[in-house]
Amino acid sequence: MQLRFQTRRSDSPWVDIVWTCTSEQVTRMTSVASARWGLVFWEQDGKAYASVTGPETRTGTAPVPEGATFTGIEFALGTSLRAVPTPALVNSGIELPDTTRRTFRLDGARWETPGPDDAEALVERLVRAGVVVGDPLVAAVLRGHRPSVSERTVERRFRAATGLTQGAVRQIERARRAAHALAAGATAADVVAELGYFDQPHLAHALRSYIGRTVGGLRDGEGGAIALALDQRLTS
Repeated sequence: MQLRFQTRRSDSPWVDIVWTCTSEQVTRMTSVASARWGLVFWEQDGKAYASVTGPETRTGTAPVPEGATFTGIEFALGTSLRAVPTPALVNSGIELPDTTRRTFRLDGARWETPGPDDAEALVERLVRAGVVVGDPLVAAVLRGHRPSVSERTVERRFRAATGLTQGAVRQIERARRAAHALAAGATAADVVAELGYFDQPHLAHALRSYIGRTVGGLRDGEGGAIALALDQRLTS
């Protein structure tokens, strides 16, 4: 019983990662906190589906269509959909109507359903059409620049673009890095030191809140299916 993931980094400034997944004898999984919104396309029993997924601020459990194949696009922080404010997607999502194996409907138009190698081409078309937009101030902040506006303005723009505070994004991203490190064999003490947790109990609390796993569960690969590719490094 498992989810088989393949993930890769993207060269597009609009995309963080592209992933594919197949479900084998899995009906439920542990969902994992994520700071990014995305598009997900899947097929099951010859029928096609598509949805917009929002940022997730906590772990939980989620159903998995058995025997389905998925392609997903996780968008870069600071990007958003013109028609749906990202804050409205937090801990939620939207199933897109009229999806076929060839096309899906988004923002009033039909688009070609992508495979994993076509993801960036689709995103470029969405950007050119104004369906996907980005906030340059948020992009600059994420690159480490200090804009000449107040911190309150930065935080307001950041939350409008991502649906989350900067602090929440940092906590989620750090917990995900910790999970990958532990699954790869790092000790809890090493992770605490490398990622700046106060101590091991604080690390354990973050893993329970954002990943839904214990240190031992991540180290030993226990706990069932999880929506995180812990058994592989991202490729480019």
